[in-house]
Amino acid sequence: MSQSKGSALQLAFVYVGTVVGAGFATGREIVEFFLRFGWTGLAGILISGMMFTFLGAKIMLISTRINAKSYQELNKFLFGKTLGKMINVFLLLILLGVTSVMLSGAGAIFKEQLGLSSQMGMLVTIVLSLFVMMSGVKGIFSVNLIVVPLLLLFSTVVLFDSFVFGDPSMHFPLGFSANPEWLVSAVSYGAFNLSLAQAVLVPLASEIKSEAIIKKGAIIGGCLLTLILTASFLSLSTLPDVFLYEIPMAQVVYIVQQSVHIIYLLIIFGEVFTSVIGNLYGLEKQIKEYIQMKSFYIFVLILFTIYLTGQIGYGKLISTIYPFFGQLSLVFIFFLMMKKMPKC
Repeated sequence: MSQSKGSALQLAFVYVGTVVGAGFATGREIVEFFLRFGWTGLAGILISGMMFTFLGAKIMLISTRINAKSYQELNKFLFGKTLGKMINVFLLLILLGVTSVMLSGAGAIFKEQLGLSSQMGMLVTIVLSLFVMMSGVKGIFSVNLIVVPLLLLFSTVVLFDSFVFGDPSMHFPLGFSANPEWLVSAVSYGAFNLSLAQAVLVPLASEIKSEAIIKKGAIIGGCLLTLILTASFLSLSTLPDVFLYEIPMAQVVYIVQQSVHIIYLLIIFGEVFTSVIGNLYGLEKQIKEYIQMKSFYIFVLILFTIYLTGQIGYGKLISTIYPFFGQLSLVFIFFLMMKKMPKC
């Protein structure tokens, strides 16, 4: 994507597609980080949305000004050469863990919603991922330009059918939480996703270069993420046994719009898939710093590793890895907030 062809809307869609992965699109992240705190979770969504808007823009602006080609260079700028190397190794482990969650999420879609083997879902995703990565990274951007608008449209439709026009007596009982953990959860969620998104945002910013486009794209992307999160939160609140499902959003869609259930599953799978290949792209760039090997073999090695890790199970992975890494990612956000912007 060159500077002449890039637009703020294109950047926004890629940004949304990077953040909206297995847990977000399926609803599991929203349940774990926001819905369990009741209506107070909506305040948490607004905080996360502001982080996506302003700190996402800062990541890309810094990357442009220091001419960073990968997130390794950004972290060295933020933390210094020595600590930056340690952070890069840490982020490598995070990306491996999260990509395992994404792959396991694909398996959960096949098993819970289609009645097929979860292994089939994981293997299909692996084959498609390997094919796309060997074809280049342009497909990542193209898929997001299709899937993200569809996700926004379907989230709006489901919101009206379930929350606005649904039966209030069937909704999950939501209260207000006085526990300050909701704030920690919201900040951790934003920190976690931003620390992962840099794997795609940094090289993307280096291609776009225009700071005006970056600022507009971050604002649009942050607002879209906040809207989708809010719509999903309200829709999920209508599911009585919301904590019992690994793909709760698909269950909501099935109840209110059975005719479009399969279409929405394809959208969820599309978001999971784009997140997998986005993470693969970042992982491959990082691993090449340590191992001199052809890209194909690196991708095979990564996919084999995340396939083994993904056997733990989607629900267990997302409820343990995400909150833990989210809190550790607070270190990244602290340094990002404290670091002054380099001069143009």
